[in-house]
Amino acid sequence: MIARQPDRTVVYVDGFNLYYRAVKNTRYKWLDLVKAFSTVLGPTHSIIKVKYFTARVNGRFDSDAPTRQNAYLQALTAFNSNVDIYYGHFLVHPATRRLAIPPHKQVEVLIPEEKGSDVNLAAHLITDAWLDAFDTAFIVTNDSDIAEAVRLIHVHRATKRVGLIVPGDKTRPANQLLLVCAPVLRLRSGVIKASQLPDPIPGTSIRKPPSWN
Repeated sequence: MIARQPDRTVVYVDGFNLYYRAVKNTRYKWLDLVKAFSTVLGPTHSIIKVKYFTARVNGRFDSDAPTRQNAYLQALTAFNSNVDIYYGHFLVHPATRRLAIPPHKQVEVLIPEEKGSDVNLAAHLITDAWLDAFDTAFIVTNDSDIAEAVRLIHVHRATKRVGLIVPGDKTRPANQLLLVCAPVLRLRSGVIKASQLPDPIPGTSIRKPPSWN
């Protein structure tokens, strides 16, 4: 019997979704994406590319945040040649919100918002399906806005599979994604802990931010 070849697999990562749902309040932010997803997917998948969608943060609320993020982004591509990074943009804008406690007055607040990653992810996912860049794709997100892109691939490129990797132990998958994605897997804290980048990155001066230790 001829052994089945592993699927050509591309993983599409919503960086902010992964960060806030799986690693923000942990010591394991120095995440090796290729190792983590290889563990989750197993030997039936050959990861040919990890596409990481994010935006450059500003230092308005945390002056060291851009430095920490830059170190991590440099580490990702220096250690793994099959990781590509794509950028949206980051905005901080004023907005009026009503207080939740009496006297329920309205106050002016600053809202940090990342823009573009979900659109960029969906565009790459659809384009790669049309160009036959993968057999199976996995999206790492809990953003239901991606569901329509997945549905269109199933309709027009029926030979392609799109699965979901749910970030974090406690994240409840969005119903819209559950309807269109299969299989549905989970990136758990144990895998994250066991999938950390080396510090420093071999052959470079790139080190994990001290506050992440």
